[in-house]
Amino acid sequence: MTFAPPAAARVGDLLTSVATPSLTIDLDAFDANLAAMSAFAARHGVALRPHAKAHKSSEIAKRQIDAGAVGVCCQKLSEAYPFAAAGIASIHVSNEFVGADKLAMAVELASHVRLSVCVDALPQVRALGETAARAGVTIDVLPEVDAGQHRCGVTSEDALVELVDGIASQSALRFAGIQAYHGGIQHVAGWAARKHEANRAADIAAGYVRALETRGVRCGIVTGGGTGTVEFDAASGVFTELQPGSYLFMDGDYGGLNWDGELRWRHSLFVLSTIMSATRPGMAVCDVGLKGLAVDSGLPRSVHWVDADDAPALSYVSANDEHGMLQALRDAEGDFAGRVGKRLLLPPGHCDPTVNLYDEFVCHRNGRVADLWPIDARGFSR
Repeated sequence: MTFAPPAAARVGDLLTSVATPSLTIDLDAFDANLAAMSAFAARHGVALRPHAKAHKSSEIAKRQIDAGAVGVCCQKLSEAYPFAAAGIASIHVSNEFVGADKLAMAVELASHVRLSVCVDALPQVRALGETAARAGVTIDVLPEVDAGQHRCGVTSEDALVELVDGIASQSALRFAGIQAYHGGIQHVAGWAARKHEANRAADIAAGYVRALETRGVRCGIVTGGGTGTVEFDAASGVFTELQPGSYLFMDGDYGGLNWDGELRWRHSLFVLSTIMSATRPGMAVCDVGLKGLAVDSGLPRSVHWVDADDAPALSYVSANDEHGMLQALRDAEGDFAGRVGKRLLLPPGHCDPTVNLYDEFVCHRNGRVADLWPIDARGFSR
């Protein structure tokens, strides 16, 4: 006997009748963001390999491929499985990994897709090469260079050359290029300051490319960048491939940046919530707290009523496990008792970990559910 709660939403439902909390996508905004990034990459002659850690959904990955992406990035090997199963033919694991279990996953994936991975140490290269050779598969390998984040990646030209030579010594591995990613600068608030930092990272990457070229090694791919720096990365002449992820959704953190260049993004991802209690003047409580909303980048910066445009503006001021505390902005003595049961849309502060809290996207257009997309890589973090 199967005993489970009813579905949160069905195609055709009004958004106001969808169960909460639910993770929703405004398809008009989503489609605009998807088209804008694809056109941008094509216009600048760079490959687009969106980062699937942002959405963890093979349905979204298919739409990105259909719009011109060359493949996707995953951050963990297990995360790549749903995308491989869905027919995504080219997957880049933009991270280092160690251990027999990870090697087994890498060679299994490589038997189904064109797989590329990152390394920053010779033991990683040797273990991967020997395991791939035994399995009879070939894997593309991109040494990661430290472009300024000081997390992963080699920190000298000699170390990079040593990795390239190590890859060349392994018959089952192919040197494909380098990865140069600086996540920290994606969130520099000022457009000019962000551009300056992105150009510094590109200069570091260019130096590594030149070092390889002087030794007769062609660096076919230079991959990296993200939503916050993509326009600078494309213009640098260094990056051949871009890895933005959050551009599809946007979130409070990215939405708070200055965007003075040619790109503009719309918020498409929202957590749908319900006012569940209102016993104190000027305050209301909704049913989305820490278990439904990532707050590592702050609380939601705006609150939108779904069907009450004339309602007082609210601010999300505190998150408990299952409760969100809301305060009136302009009417501190406002009575929200009559609005219990009304729906809210909350843009998360950080889209990636918020997505990982849900099983599906409820996609809507013109106030009605248009589709349901599984978040089939949710929780795949090995």
